[in-house]
Amino acid sequence: MKIVIIKYNAGNIQSVSFALERLGFQSEITADHESIRKADKVIFPGVGEASTTMAYLKKEGLDQLIPSLTQPVLGICLGMQLMCSHSEEGDTPCLGIFDEKVKKFIAPEQKTEKFKIPHMGWNQLINPKEPLFTKELENEFVYFVHSYYVATGPDTAAESHYIHPFSAALRKNNFFATQFHPEKSSKAGEQILKNFLEM
Repeated sequence: MKIVIIKYNAGNIQSVSFALERLGFQSEITADHESIRKADKVIFPGVGEASTTMAYLKKEGLDQLIPSLTQPVLGICLGMQLMCSHSEEGDTPCLGIFDEKVKKFIAPEQKTEKFKIPHMGWNQLINPKEPLFTKELENEFVYFVHSYYVATGPDTAAESHYIHPFSAALRKNNFFATQFHPEKSSKAGEQILKNFLEM
């Protein structure tokens, strides 16, 4: 099986490759269009800022390539947000794979509970759906680091809750995405990556 991790100006790409190695899978990190098209599975990870990253994707033609892919594609963190239609971060038009908008968390002015932004740490998966998630992943904890979120909607494949409910994962056709980092989410994250690779 050929697994490609899309190389672009975003952090955290190497840690995804290491996570796959721990599962016994080798991957190629590349921005080559032909290699990406020929892959059996494509992973689109990322940590960074939406507007500068979208500018880079456009420069490399990846903004046209990624939505055209027909094999299973997994977006992670910033990758998930860029797969949506628009992000409030930098008022950025995104790839439009998911018809969802990315919004900034706003902490409520409450004295009883303090919410820090970015949302950083372990939160539970609620109502996870197959095929990316299996039944035993219900209520498992996964690791988040994000200041922006996608509301729950028709493409929500799992929810979580911080300040309010939000999409922990999305799914539409062959495109899957997680707001959390499966490569940093211990056994639950390994299972999610394994589920994706074994589709």
